[in-house]
Amino acid sequence: MGEIDLSIILRLVAAVVAGGVLGLSRDLAEQPIGMRTLALVSLGAATVSIAVLRQVDVIHHADAASRVLQGVVQGLMVGVGFIGAGVILRDTSTNRVHGLTTATTVWVTAALGIACALGEWLVVGAGLVLALLILIVLKRFERRVSPQLEKH
Repeated sequence: MGEIDLSIILRLVAAVVAGGVLGLSRDLAEQPIGMRTLALVSLGAATVSIAVLRQVDVIHHADAASRVLQGVVQGLMVGVGFIGAGVILRDTSTNRVHGLTTATTVWVTAALGIACALGEWLVVGAGLVLALLILIVLKRFERRVSPQLEKH
């Protein structure tokens, strides 16, 4: 295996790990989309991004690579938005919406997969840590503050 092959494998594995970690936090919170789903979303985003960027016609032309990458990112993020939309429900009796956090977690997971594909390790690490803080720490904060907000 050449160096480039190891780099690709590392990026794909990192995407699976990033998605899996976010999914594990969702599984532990007993939310609808979990570890396997988010690992696959991240892996899919990384796989498509890497496959497109490795095309010989794109690799050697910066302008073409930029345009192709923009198209891939736009397509992935819109497409993944449709997956997330499938978990959003509106309860007409209470006029409340459920599933928005799950839907946005799917979207963020795809973004992490793209960042893994690009080898943007600082972005991946910071994004993953921030997403976990939002999903875990802010959830606890929200539970404490929410009853107080409903009284006012």
